[in-house]
Amino acid sequence: MTSPPAPARTIAARTTDLTKIYGKDDAEVRALAGVSVDIHDGEFTAVMGPSGSGKSTLMHCMAALDTPSSGTVHIGDVELSTLKDKALTELRRDQVGFVFQSFNLVPTLTAEENIALPLSIAGRKPDAAWFDTVIDTVGLRDRLGHRPHEMSGGQQQRVACARALVSRPSIIFADEPTGNLDSVASAEVLSFLRRSVSEFGQTVVMVTHDPIAASYTDRVIFLADGLVVDQMRSPSVDSVLEHMTALQARAMEA
Repeated sequence: MTSPPAPARTIAARTTDLTKIYGKDDAEVRALAGVSVDIHDGEFTAVMGPSGSGKSTLMHCMAALDTPSSGTVHIGDVELSTLKDKALTELRRDQVGFVFQSFNLVPTLTAEENIALPLSIAGRKPDAAWFDTVIDTVGLRDRLGHRPHEMSGGQQQRVACARALVSRPSIIFADEPTGNLDSVASAEVLSFLRRSVSEFGQTVVMVTHDPIAASYTDRVIFLADGLVVDQMRSPSVDSVLEHMTALQARAMEA
């Protein structure tokens, strides 16, 4: 008896033959050299590679923070290059969440106000039950009235994660979210991102250089010289470290 085919997986984001070139002539740098990759809905995906491999450029193009030189980017069914400026701004505001290494909090706002900021800008009020769920998940209820300078780096990054999640975006992009944190704070942030995927069905894409961070994810995509060169599912710290060591050695030989 033939087994039924596996159900088709929903694509949250996709790039096709994506290139990004900076400069011209002798100063030309090809940051992306034709990247085609699918990001699956409801998964935690890491993007890794040696310095200069194009991982941050890929994220910025996928998140509509930068414009590719050629190729296409889709968020869901929407091709970004077809959108006018206003529609692109609305997509970034409503469909995409961001977490940055530098937190990017507004210093004059409280934690609660920072978390609600994307909704405030959109003229929307947060869903009270969902807001409470997010606050309790990141463990910040006793810090809601504090401003960023009154919180630790880990607490600030958890505020940033809550801000990214509270509008229920289609996809969250996290660019080295643990880069400025110690190991304890890093584990707190990564655990939150993991829970947001496992418990709430969120889609998260994270650029990282850290094998420990990558071990929290469902899948790792490896870049080198602007191209996808490998990928791995169910990563462990050791398996990621082995892959990264091999990529670094290959880059040094080139």
